[in-house]
Amino acid sequence: MYVNAPRVSIIILNWNGWKDTIECLESLYRITYPNYDVIVVDNGSRDDSVQKIKEYAEGKIRVNSKFFDYNPNNKPIKVFEINESEARQGEFNKLVYEKFDPNRRMILIKNNNNYGYAGGNNVGIKFALSVLDPGYVLLLNNDTVVDPNFLTELVKVAESDEKIGIVGPKIYYYDYKGRSDVISFAGEELILWKGTAVRYGEREVDRGQWDKLRVVDKIEGSCMLIKGKVLERIGLFDEKFFCYWEETDLCFRAKRKGYTLVYVPKAKIWHKIASSSGGTLRPFYIYHMTRNRIWFLIKNELYKSLKINLLYVFIWEIWFRFLTYLVYYKRPSLFSFYMQGIFDGIRRNKKF
Repeated sequence: MYVNAPRVSIIILNWNGWKDTIECLESLYRITYPNYDVIVVDNGSRDDSVQKIKEYAEGKIRVNSKFFDYNPNNKPIKVFEINESEARQGEFNKLVYEKFDPNRRMILIKNNNNYGYAGGNNVGIKFALSVLDPGYVLLLNNDTVVDPNFLTELVKVAESDEKIGIVGPKIYYYDYKGRSDVISFAGEELILWKGTAVRYGEREVDRGQWDKLRVVDKIEGSCMLIKGKVLERIGLFDEKFFCYWEETDLCFRAKRKGYTLVYVPKAKIWHKIASSSGGTLRPFYIYHMTRNRIWFLIKNELYKSLKINLLYVFIWEIWFRFLTYLVYYKRPSLFSFYMQGIFDGIRRNKKF
């Protein structure tokens, strides 16, 4: 593809989800891009994730997927296992590591605790930038499956313009009522006063209607290719968010520094959607999504949008959520977590 393909460090965050992770890894080790690292960051899992991931690398666990056939020919994959302290201090034998081909090696970082999406990924990003010196960092959710050409297409677009800071793929639902051609993400436009976004293409069957490159407000956190120099300039994820809205915050900071965010339709992945938090009707998801959108507006000093957002919440959204959670789903606890998210968002000074 390139005479000198830029190095891409791919970071996959795992938390009690080894079955998803090894399917993701099996798809990843088939990509056409020639110069990459695979860094699995285990975020303090309490199951046997670390052991199972190593067994997969040894060729002891066969991965079954509707998207590909299992490949036994690139096993075993050499696992370079390091703990959190070693990762943070950059203690790593790079010379030995680079003797292995990209599809025959893996770095496995074991975090002591669950630091959320933001904190867990930051451990991997800091390690990659300090030890491997990549031109790009790719953040990839463990509950995804990738097309073999996805990274080639992402890098191609990112390299085309110095002003492009972050790019992302077309994202399909892994399984939408039995279909794998239904779009989940084709870019987003932020609606700040509403604390939400217009998500292009969502739940549409792909008929080529979103096949043009597009400058967007946000790239979804499940797959973000970020230039290393962008991260060095704007910083990493804000760990106070823990998870949700941290990628919106990162994208917003990149745009404020003059970088462009681009959706790349020729790059394709499939996403299981919110599997690590148990789905969109779980208290964890509802609470953090609600709290963090308010934190995002406060942190970035978007006070006019914040005032309008709170009016919108108290005039309309609360009542809509009340009817949805209590009347339709008959789950009053979900409404309690939603309200707690609002109050903790406004009382940000205790945690933010």
